[in-house]
Amino acid sequence: MDSTCVRASTLSISEPTSSNHREFLKASVIMVNCCGLVSEKNKPVPLKSISVELQVRDHVASVSSRLQYVNEEEQPLEAVFVFPLPAEAAVCHFSAKIGEQEIVAEVQDKQSARDQYDDAVSSGQQAFLLEESEESSDVFKLSVGCLSPGQKASITIAYIIELSVQADDALRFCLPAVLNPRYKPAAPAAGVPEVSSASVIPYTLSLSVEVRSSDRISRLESSCPLAPLQFLDAQHTHATVNLSPGHCFDKDVELFLYYENSHQPSAVVEAGVSAAQSGSLMGDPALMISLYPDFPADVMSSLASEGEFIFVVDRSGSMDCKMHHGNDAQMRIESARDTLLLLLKSLPMGCYFNIYGFGSHFESFFPQSVVYNEDTMDDALKRVKSMKADMGGTEILQPLKHIYSQPCYPDHPRQLFIFTDGEVWNTKEVLDLVKSQVYSHRCFSFGIGEGASTALITGMAREGSGHAQFITGTDRMQPKVMQSLKFALQPAVGEISLNWTVPEGVTVDMLSPPINALFQGQRALIYAQIKGQSSEKTEGAVTLKYRLKDQPVTNELQFTLKPTEDTGLTIHRLAARSLIRSLEIEERTGGADAENIRRRTVELSIQAGVSSAHTAFIGVNKDSKQTVKGPLLQRRVPVPRMMAACYGAPMRMCAMAPPNLARNSARSRQMVPQMAFRSAMHKRTMAPQMAADSAMRCDAGLYSMGIECDSASYEEEAEPQKDPLLELISLQKAAGCWELNASLAAAFGKTEVEVTNQKAAQVDGSVWATVLALIWLYAYKLDQQVEWQFVAMKAASWIRSQKPDGLSQCVCDGNVLLGCQVTEDTLGI
Repeated sequence: MDSTCVRASTLSISEPTSSNHREFLKASVIMVNCCGLVSEKNKPVPLKSISVELQVRDHVASVSSRLQYVNEEEQPLEAVFVFPLPAEAAVCHFSAKIGEQEIVAEVQDKQSARDQYDDAVSSGQQAFLLEESEESSDVFKLSVGCLSPGQKASITIAYIIELSVQADDALRFCLPAVLNPRYKPAAPAAGVPEVSSASVIPYTLSLSVEVRSSDRISRLESSCPLAPLQFLDAQHTHATVNLSPGHCFDKDVELFLYYENSHQPSAVVEAGVSAAQSGSLMGDPALMISLYPDFPADVMSSLASEGEFIFVVDRSGSMDCKMHHGNDAQMRIESARDTLLLLLKSLPMGCYFNIYGFGSHFESFFPQSVVYNEDTMDDALKRVKSMKADMGGTEILQPLKHIYSQPCYPDHPRQLFIFTDGEVWNTKEVLDLVKSQVYSHRCFSFGIGEGASTALITGMAREGSGHAQFITGTDRMQPKVMQSLKFALQPAVGEISLNWTVPEGVTVDMLSPPINALFQGQRALIYAQIKGQSSEKTEGAVTLKYRLKDQPVTNELQFTLKPTEDTGLTIHRLAARSLIRSLEIEERTGGADAENIRRRTVELSIQAGVSSAHTAFIGVNKDSKQTVKGPLLQRRVPVPRMMAACYGAPMRMCAMAPPNLARNSARSRQMVPQMAFRSAMHKRTMAPQMAADSAMRCDAGLYSMGIECDSASYEEEAEPQKDPLLELISLQKAAGCWELNASLAAAFGKTEVEVTNQKAAQVDGSVWATVLALIWLYAYKLDQQVEWQFVAMKAASWIRSQKPDGLSQCVCDGNVLLGCQVTEDTLGI
């Protein structure tokens, strides 16, 4: 076997002697090769296939995943699978089928569930445990215990999720395949999830999708090949589609669903469970309101010219990987540099800005934010050009603390733009910090590449009253970032309030956290519990009020109090998930009352049957007890790590420090790579503790795989052809104008003489150059207008401020020179 495919991972067992220590080390070798994870005798992992059924109702998705396990070894086996799920998902069902017998798991306190699992497996019973990582809500661990030789098990996991709205009004669903390792600094932390990985995943994926909507379905697109969309009714409100056979589940599966009127406000009331206690969340009707604030056009026509814009860029080693698999893919750090160029050219004169780079440490371009002008912009652009992915690991907490320690500028609201591939271990600590500063800034976050942590990216935007974007597959970073800049430049919404109008005898309790941010075209979701009854009226209304640029705005939505047909408690569980997340945040900052908040979280999680950081799903087959002789093997199932492969970049093996064996409590159940022999008569009493952490990591766990990116090889490659759009934008001055020179002429494919000779004598050279740049943008780059819209607005504003003579003739001459037909009105001058 190729030596590059071998990695040692050890786990101590109770009271090891020298001999069993040596035997243990011999047995604890994990092979990572083309077959994925194999045992010492080259036996494959037990997970064989994943089958996913996706049902979409309007903007809510229900997902059911079935995992097929087979024990092909000669001894009883425990299979362990650490995998990603969307951070916003509410896991609501977990069951296992062995033969004809089905075991449906229950939600219990996590410690109690772990104890039951250990007791059952140690005594020879089949048991199944599903738990959420205590450090990050987008990572789960599935343990399938005591599978007899030759035995098959079918595991079903179900969750529900709200579909996010994209810039082009699509609803996005993502089935994560990739779990990037979370970078962990030298100090170890319990509960950090990591997984075994493989270059080729040895299990298959099938996906079927059914869409039902009150609105007409326009189309459905995907990052993966799909069979043709089949409409099941004449109104095109019911459709199905399947993933094409043979898909290799080595990257996220993204679906983009388009409705003809995706911005339609809606309200759905769901009946409670008759057997549940009246007055409880599950016993009362639940309400889900979907609002799309409609900002007045006259207010939206003027974008803010004030603000402090701080750009925080991940410069860890993983940013030197490619954006996607294609041959023309940029490196992530290159795309970030291009994006910073666009952002710096798009900022309004007179605002404040700064740029931070972070990795194992951090640095800023300026000691504090500076006024945006020609000098500071030029200085920043020079530094951007030299930015590299050379700052080690991914530690975002310290730069955020430094930024928040800086005083804000009066009348310049702070806007944070954070770019990262999302590989941090202390996600919840980061989110708590962002939330603590919510009244002093807005946070816009960008997840770069496959496997970026949804918990981190969406969480920072949610807690920072901003907006989150994910750049995956062949997505370009620039249009998504510029859309967020547009949000940041929109007038800030203040004094947000919700008022309920319901019949006498009926009250509404909000279950969602307060709305802190509203953006034009973006959905605001509200969950509430309806208490009481009314024998007369069956209608209610919710009124959303806010102030936008000193102008009061009111949006109202009517809804029926009559519950809809059975929806499988989807709304109740989403509402419970929303409330649980709020309670978990409150607990981490709750001080003396933290224990009461934790108890309330556990009670709500068990009542609603929804996962939380303090509960787990546990199922035990009590009829399966058998006498187990010899050791119980543990096998870990690999998931793809796109970071490690660097998308086909040259690799080399890294030297690895041997891990130490150390005793630890079994109850910690750290989510770390491991392969262990488990005694059939004793619970696990030891767990791995990896020492010499820094020696084993090449940013975000690359060393732990024995693989690193050879970034030096990229420097030897020929410099890629420069983007003509970025070339033109790079020549613009901070005030918005262009200078007439050879560089500008070259951007148009002309000589300086050709461009100068076409200029009318009375026209200023900068006015002529700026008019030409605008004509070129509108004529040749209209499909990328979202990227240069602010550049053009600055240019048009500058031209108007000059009040030049002969502007109409100038536009005509420019059209002749560039071979275009762009009108003066189109240019906005």
